[in-house]
Amino acid sequence: MTEPIKIPFLDAEFQYELNGSVIKRTLLPNGLRILTEQLPGARSVTIGFWVGVGSRDEQAVSAAAPASLGSTHFLEHLLFKGTATRSAYEIAEGFDRIGADNNALTAKEYTCYHAKVRDSDLPQAVKLLSDMVYSSVIDAGEFETERGVILEELAMAADDLADVAHEQLFSAVLGDHPLGRPIGGTPELIRGARRDDVWQHYQNHYGANSIVITAAGGVAHEELVELVTEALKTTSDRWGLDSSADPVPRRTVGTVAEVTTAERAVVQRESEQVHVLLGSPGLIIGDENRFSFALMNSILGGGMSSRLFQEIREKRGLAYSTYAFGTSYSDSGVFGMYAGCAPEKAEQVVGLMRDELAKLATTEISDEELSRALGQLAGSSALALEDSETRMARLARAELTQGELWDIDASLERLEKVTKADIVALASDLVSRPQSLVVVGAAAKTGL
Repeated sequence: MTEPIKIPFLDAEFQYELNGSVIKRTLLPNGLRILTEQLPGARSVTIGFWVGVGSRDEQAVSAAAPASLGSTHFLEHLLFKGTATRSAYEIAEGFDRIGADNNALTAKEYTCYHAKVRDSDLPQAVKLLSDMVYSSVIDAGEFETERGVILEELAMAADDLADVAHEQLFSAVLGDHPLGRPIGGTPELIRGARRDDVWQHYQNHYGANSIVITAAGGVAHEELVELVTEALKTTSDRWGLDSSADPVPRRTVGTVAEVTTAERAVVQRESEQVHVLLGSPGLIIGDENRFSFALMNSILGGGMSSRLFQEIREKRGLAYSTYAFGTSYSDSGVFGMYAGCAPEKAEQVVGLMRDELAKLATTEISDEELSRALGQLAGSSALALEDSETRMARLARAELTQGELWDIDASLERLEKVTKADIVALASDLVSRPQSLVVVGAAAKTGL
């Protein structure tokens, strides 16, 4: 059986050839890790600077002194706002000049600053991203300006009721666990954030040995290592190449105590639709049942032929959008089912969601359903890997979590070994877990 690629943690150099591409990893003496996947014939490169710190890692001193809460998302904005050698405009102009597709993202367990550029423009992208990540000044004036920008971003998200519903589900399922907090923070936290706390969060977590740089596409590994090394020479001394340090350990994977009660969250808002979600504790990263889950999720709510889509939309016309999903983290996870529908149809839709999951846990899965789910996952995986951004992110997540890189062949072999009984058993397990209900919109009209 094809095994996942094991990425050694402390080896200075590592190389692996994979289906025509070459994966390489270099560990610098200061603990910085650089991984690349060179794709023959590619004329573009996607590069990302990853920090293994997300919103869950923020700390509260007390209710009155929230300290770093909200700092991860605040930093995502502020690192574009100026360094010791470049203004915010000069950073923006530098990316625009090379036609870069650049952005940043904050997640619950990591943060990433990334750009997709022509292969010939990689040196400029490295200079800009290195300067941003390693030499931000967190200017006090820019801090106040960006506070307003983030508050507008949160206001925009609050107007997206589907987004509000998903945030409520994580809070309901995960309770007081840090993963239950919203990634972007809350308006109250952002209004109360202090520049010194965000600066300290930056100092604490953005060390060289915390950073993982990944790139995929038309990239030569040795050239990228040289570009990063040169960039480090021009940044602050605390990122210097002369220091020696082991990289920050990969995030520990293991299950924490799960929420044992079902919650009900209702957000009353004027709207034409209500957004309903049923959710429960899901699978952690690396769970041995994750391949069974992928197939189960596809059958239940992963496409237009899925049971939820067929029952709720195609046969009954109760909703336009309905699906099932799962999100996994190092020590917890969430499984959920979603639909957006008219308020008077919500009770029926929720009942159908429960029924379809229960049927999956108690009735036979057809050979045709299993074959279709396998085909869907194989096809979507292959299409995703046509994109250098997907490959770049795949490298980073493997490095930051378990040190295992699953290529498509190894994944498909595991999927093909999943039996119908495995899927039924997993669905039965999920049915037994406490199931939380979230209703957002004209909830008073639903009867829920």
